[in-house]
Amino acid sequence: MSLSDIQNRISKAEADAGRAPGSVKLIAVSKVQPDARVRAVLEEGHRSFGENRVQEAAGKWPGFREDFDGIDLHIIGPLQSNKVRQAMELAEAIHTVDRPKLAKTIARLAQEIGRCPDLFIQVNTGEEEQKAGVMPRDADAFIAECRALDLPIKGLMCIPPVDEAPSLHFALLAKIAARNELTGLSMGMSGDFEQAIALGATHVRVGSAIFGERVSG
Repeated sequence: MSLSDIQNRISKAEADAGRAPGSVKLIAVSKVQPDARVRAVLEEGHRSFGENRVQEAAGKWPGFREDFDGIDLHIIGPLQSNKVRQAMELAEAIHTVDRPKLAKTIARLAQEIGRCPDLFIQVNTGEEEQKAGVMPRDADAFIAECRALDLPIKGLMCIPPVDEAPSLHFALLAKIAARNELTGLSMGMSGDFEQAIALGATHVRVGSAIFGERVSG
């Protein structure tokens, strides 16, 4: 696979679903990838990237921003309260808002910093104990709580269980978003992004299909 292959598959999935061309943003998941691989994708013209760990992002992206304009960085991993300021200063979007304490910390820091990234609420659609995210039954209340804090909630995010059909989880996420009048849906990864697009994804998070298998250092 290559970046252009993935972009072509996204375009086809958009067309097959009757979606407008360009309505889905490809987030290239660059976590644990060597700088040379990330730079190669930047040199192809791609600008939207996803990082799981704030510390890794902080070591990587300031340097790339010196060399490339228009980088659009998304934090897509669990966010600890003590990393929130750094995440907000680094990223254009955070996809993992999942608890009241985190929402309140973001709201307070947004006032201090004078800006706030776009935010997505992570929903634990599979209700998995080991996974982050608000439970589906609590999502409406948490969305309302975040809106009361004047946070820029753009949409919802999910990571389906590995042993279940992802489409069921994508459909659930879309249903929760629709009844809360949210248009952003961050869902779909390397193995299932076409299904996600068919069910309304606006942001797909693709790593290994673009970069190759991760390199753990």
